Amino acid sequence: MMSKKRSSGLLLHITSLPSKYGIGDLGPGAYRFVDFLCDAGQKFWQVLPINPVAVNTYPSPYSGLSAFAGFSSLLSPEVLYRQGLLGKNEIITERTFPEDRVDYRAAMSCKRKLLNIAFERFRRAGYNEGYFEFCKRNEKWLGEYAVFMALRNEYGPWWQKWPKGLRDNKGQDVQAARKALSKRVEREMFFQYEFDRQWKKLKEYCNGCGVSIVGDMPIYVSGESVDVWANPDVFRLYKNKMPQFVSGTPPDMFCDSGQLWGSPVYDWKYLRATRYKWWLDRVRRNLELFDMLRLDHFRGLVSYWEVPARAKTAAKGHWAQGGGRRFFNALFKHYPVERFVAEDLGHITDDVRKVIKQFDITSSRVVMFGLDGKRKGNEHWPGNYVRNCVAYTGTHDNNTAAGWFENEASDEQKERLLGSAQRKVSPARVSQEMVALAMASRAKMVIVPMQDVLGLGADGRMNVPGTLRGNWVWRVRARQLNVRCRQKLRSVTASFSRL
Repeated sequence: MMSKKRSSGLLLHITSLPSKYGIGDLGPGAYRFVDFLCDAGQKFWQVLPINPVAVNTYPSPYSGLSAFAGFSSLLSPEVLYRQGLLGKNEIITERTFPEDRVDYRAAMSCKRKLLNIAFERFRRAGYNEGYFEFCKRNEKWLGEYAVFMALRNEYGPWWQKWPKGLRDNKGQDVQAARKALSKRVEREMFFQYEFDRQWKKLKEYCNGCGVSIVGDMPIYVSGESVDVWANPDVFRLYKNKMPQFVSGTPPDMFCDSGQLWGSPVYDWKYLRATRYKWWLDRVRRNLELFDMLRLDHFRGLVSYWEVPARAKTAAKGHWAQGGGRRFFNALFKHYPVERFVAEDLGHITDDVRKVIKQFDITSSRVVMFGLDGKRKGNEHWPGNYVRNCVAYTGTHDNNTAAGWFENEASDEQKERLLGSAQRKVSPARVSQEMVALAMASRAKMVIVPMQDVLGLGADGRMNVPGTLRGNWVWRVRARQLNVRCRQKLRSVTASFSRL
């Protein structure tokens, strides 16, 4: 959990790690990054959601196929080799992948072959006690996910178009399909067992080095997900399992029509009647994997923007009541509030602020947003930060600090940054100045995107909201995590008493 001392950490998604398989994973590159964090005096590693994604449509980690499962493409062939499930020659890939970008389809194709070989060897060996214990402990979500993925492979990604008995998750039909597809089901269960094992080994190493992992839990799941298929009552759906309403954000100064996210929204009346069981189970699973958890789109848990599913823009939507205080009472009755960070960015209203204040939830602040207007009354200006917050230079949805300065910042915003630095700031130094502003603040915790540590421009951006191409692909090169970078980061961390 978050220390009472001033501290800092880095934001870098698993997919962005160096790896020879075209996508970052839980292998040697992850362990070397933990060593980098430790040597640089960092106490936290924040990652994006690690759930499986629909690579053939849009690989956003915020639109997962399961709220409980892990993304099998993050599994490390090198770790499987050390377990004796792959041969030395098998983990040598002849294909050359780009160092600085993820090629999801090619990487998944390469890894899937290796994972299938590992599964066959594991299966022939008769599984093991750890596997059976994992399956028993996670029986509900694991069984649903494994059969769902087998059916998805057989009938296509949109489960609403499956044969009616399977679409409606009828017991007899699903059991018959599970029997017919038993090997595929077992394979998916093995992937999840191995993901759980590899992840927890990495987490153990992190914690042993004094590094805590901050996870990220998206508020919504994809309409393609197993969660909607297996738990239709949790969502507002028609009888044909299509959504009545979908998620989004209202029109604002940045977008006249708002943002249409398209994920099914929750039936909070049903959730309240079931004492929020689905949500509490989801949180429990996430807290098994992470030391702390960022609650994405926090305001949507209090009140949210819902849009009729047939609407073409989010402008047709309206505000609806979320879980609110009752939900948070249930949440914090089971789990300590200190393990959560609210992503309270964007359109935040008084009802959201009251919930954060009532439960004393750690909030989020972004230096980049603090340069948007006058300092007085601007909660994102570093000089105005409260102690109980996490300060970021930017998030995965923003441009990098240097990219923002070069391509987006107004003259007024540049003047505010120059004034705070009290010296001339070149584009090459913008990232350093924004990191210093965050580090110098009262915030008890600072998280800096790896791209800002490296001073990268717009080519290092992770995501551009509202666009579908070129997102979630940036990767750090191994040679960028060098001694000079590490020493420089440690020095700035020490200078602001965050070691």
